[in-house]
Amino acid sequence: MRGFTEGQQPAVVGRSFRYPAGVSGQTTAVTVRASQIRRVLLFAVAILAAIGFAVEWIEYRALELDPGILVPTFSLSYEGNVPTWFAASLLLCCSLLLAVVAHTSRARVRHWWGLCLGFAYISMDEAVGVHEAASSWFDTDGWLYYGWVIPGTAVVLALAGIYGRFVWELPSEVKTQVIWAGALYVGGALAMELPLGYWAAEYGSDNLGYALIDLVEESLELVGVSLFIAALLDYLSIQNVQIQVGFARPRA
Repeated sequence: MRGFTEGQQPAVVGRSFRYPAGVSGQTTAVTVRASQIRRVLLFAVAILAAIGFAVEWIEYRALELDPGILVPTFSLSYEGNVPTWFAASLLLCCSLLLAVVAHTSRARVRHWWGLCLGFAYISMDEAVGVHEAASSWFDTDGWLYYGWVIPGTAVVLALAGIYGRFVWELPSEVKTQVIWAGALYVGGALAMELPLGYWAAEYGSDNLGYALIDLVEESLELVGVSLFIAALLDYLSIQNVQIQVGFARPRA
């Protein structure tokens, strides 16, 4: 984001904006670089994963210690806690950035808006767990213990068919990041559900093995979303898109 000085006409996501009569502007310029955001997000993911591992180890191995509320608060296997909030926030950021891209893009606009709406839904699903209820539709066991992976795989294959050419036509530096981000996210969200389901079916979910598999799954998802945010910022930079936000107060 970049600020603007008084007397200039700032652009707000491609649209013109003028100060109302009798209002002066004061600015603070903030420049956001994709590389910096990438490092910050990956560092945050590493911290969350380390804390998640620590609280699970304390619960199942350091039996003399009582983790109290630390496990439900920081475990990546639980819902409605700090990692869930962080994941949902990242996904919502993706949706907002995709809205900016869609609004300023002249090509593949429908594809961008489709991604925007898709990530908005995934953000909501991450927070409330809609997809997990789909497992009750299937009477499956073993590797398919979590039956939602069946329709989930169908959706991923359909999206690959719809968006394959779209991704291939992205700028090369962005395309590589998007492919890696998608592979990590799908690998975590979908592929890792298979060994997680097998373990849950064979040994249950209240043990360290289940917690560690789930930790790997959630960590892959978080890394994938973080890389996708950085890829979107790189794309906006390549397209020379500047987001300028103005806050003004009427003169006394």
